[in-house]
Amino acid sequence: MKHVIIGNGPAGVVAAEALRRYDPHADITLIGEEVEAPYSRMAIPYFLNGSISDQGTHLRKSGDHYERHGIHLRQGRVVRVEPESQTIVFEDGSELGYDRLLVASGCHPVRPPLPGIDLPGVHTCWTLADARAIAARAAPGSRVLQIGAGFIGCIIMEALVARGVKLTVVEMGDRMVPRMMTPRAGTMIRRWVEKKGVAVHVNTGVTQIAAKGGALLATLSDGANVEADVIICAAGVRPNVAFLAGSGMTVGHGVHVDPQMRSDVRNIYAAGDVTEASGFHTGERELNAIQPAAADQARVAAINMAGGEARFHGALAINVLDTLGLISTSFGQWWGVEGGQGVERADEENFRYLSLQFKDDVLVGATSVGWTDNVGALRGLVQGRLRLGPWKDKLLQDPTQFMAAYISRMQKVS
Repeated sequence: MKHVIIGNGPAGVVAAEALRRYDPHADITLIGEEVEAPYSRMAIPYFLNGSISDQGTHLRKSGDHYERHGIHLRQGRVVRVEPESQTIVFEDGSELGYDRLLVASGCHPVRPPLPGIDLPGVHTCWTLADARAIAARAAPGSRVLQIGAGFIGCIIMEALVARGVKLTVVEMGDRMVPRMMTPRAGTMIRRWVEKKGVAVHVNTGVTQIAAKGGALLATLSDGANVEADVIICAAGVRPNVAFLAGSGMTVGHGVHVDPQMRSDVRNIYAAGDVTEASGFHTGERELNAIQPAAADQARVAAINMAGGEARFHGALAINVLDTLGLISTSFGQWWGVEGGQGVERADEENFRYLSLQFKDDVLVGATSVGWTDNVGALRGLVQGRLRLGPWKDKLLQDPTQFMAAYISRMQKVS
């Protein structure tokens, strides 16, 4: 059996290793566009702040790991998939056949279509090459403008502050991390970041970038101008699906897959950030670009590619963020559900916040800021779909009792 995997990020690597376990004699090829060994993009900020070398970003530290497991690494950009002949085509015109194909091509960073976005000194922070270019310009004391304060943007921000730069962050949303934090939580994180010396503009975009001597000048939507030595665009990501045009696969925002991670084209599977898979609570297709879901999907896809039987039971939103020392989390449907109930508790002065969201007597979502103890219980309550019974009313009165509720309900289940 010849298995080909497009994408050598975490999903691709997990799938390749699982395929080797479940199909010991298979021919496995793992394809990546970059010349680097397979690495974790989530480790790039640690490279950027000097905590690790580029080798420290590698997903597997042993230099002969893939060779020992019989996984062939191939570098190249796939531009087309031809299901009739079960062949993929590379940018250089070469081809590779497959018996089973896994699309694990991940995402690419969004570059807003604004004047000056392609000027020297304007970078995304998505690849090791990007990080090396930023590190060369973002010396201590240099002026850095970052576009975007989402999850990825906040991780990059942490690394930039560690480098000692003078940082300005611009976010189009009304708060920081708007896609993982409630308004009150995101605003609390903003206050914390500003307290640490970072200038933050929300409800604001960049309208144009121009060269100014050896620096850059960004014009903001509120009319302000910000000079910078380097500009980093962290304005979100989108799935890598362009090369699938003409393949016959159903693609919305991402590749549509069933619970076995099969696309609707024979012998083609998909996993990771490129997929629209079923949501944990809704069962509806959704993008959920988090690494635990990607690894789970990759394992399920590999088992089924090897002839086994496995199902993906839905992507649960799991977000954990360290923003300059302030820990925040969100789980499940943290924004709440129609017809549900919720409760918020905030200690603004001490940067502590809790939000619990219920559907009937089940906790379906939670958000926390400044809580480092027992937050895993919030995930356990959400992921376990535990019926709270009388504990729901207790939590509506005092959401800080979530750990006691978790212990009580788990004892009842056992």
